[in-house]
Amino acid sequence: MKTVDELIDTLIDLAFAEDIGDGDHTTLCCIPDDAMGKSRLLIKEAGVLAGVEVAKEIFRRFDPTMKVEVYIEDGTEVKPGDVAMVVEGKIQSLLQTERLMLNVMQRMSGIATMTRRYVKQLEGTRTRVLDTRKTTPGLRMLEKAAVKIGGGVNHRIGLFDMILLKDNHVDFAGGIDKAILRAKEYCQAKGKDLKIEIEVRNFDELNQVLAIGGVDRIMLDNFTPENTRKAVEIIAGRFETESSGGITFDTLRDYAECGVDFISVGALTHSVKGLDMSFKAC
Repeated sequence: MKTVDELIDTLIDLAFAEDIGDGDHTTLCCIPDDAMGKSRLLIKEAGVLAGVEVAKEIFRRFDPTMKVEVYIEDGTEVKPGDVAMVVEGKIQSLLQTERLMLNVMQRMSGIATMTRRYVKQLEGTRTRVLDTRKTTPGLRMLEKAAVKIGGGVNHRIGLFDMILLKDNHVDFAGGIDKAILRAKEYCQAKGKDLKIEIEVRNFDELNQVLAIGGVDRIMLDNFTPENTRKAVEIIAGRFETESSGGITFDTLRDYAECGVDFISVGALTHSVKGLDMSFKAC
């Protein structure tokens, strides 16, 4: 299995391949190969900056001679007019890396900004906000990194680093008891040390899980705040708890005040507007 760094390198290579193809003919036709220049990354909208480290890798991978001077680091709250970095090198390189760098940083900064907003809404509670697998195909590593930069928690990276028994798994397995038993047997047989989480849709399913045990976390799916509070009291700290399904920014605090450990929010990655910024000659 590829490492995170290897996956990001593959993404960068693919992005350049689809954008540049057999050459940036606009740049090549009017900019001399030996022309040198500088560009600055200008922030045009308030938010949380993310993607600086990835941007540095984009520049390095395309042209190792480019020099990057960073003024604002990942996770910093920024405002219009801030200059995040200045990049110096061949003008051809500046022009050919501009769009990929901006696409990555705008997307990551938008996610970090959204996440920070949710994190602040939970201040004063014990609840942490989780992301989901509702990510852009191929961009998951970057999007989940942005969630962490914004102060959130990665639920799981993919299907390989945790067992999450959702409603379809339970139904296809023939019930909660069979799903949990098979998960534990699988981990033992494969020598896997994976956390097991199970989704419950009602109090009957919750009571079945409590009777069986053998899991690390219980996901309360589409519970109302009132029923969430009741469920947390029933679980009484025996397992981690997570709320999911139909939770909006406006109802987030209501669920947190029920005492759940985590709230998973797909909107952190699937419904985000990129943070406005530009890369201009200076």
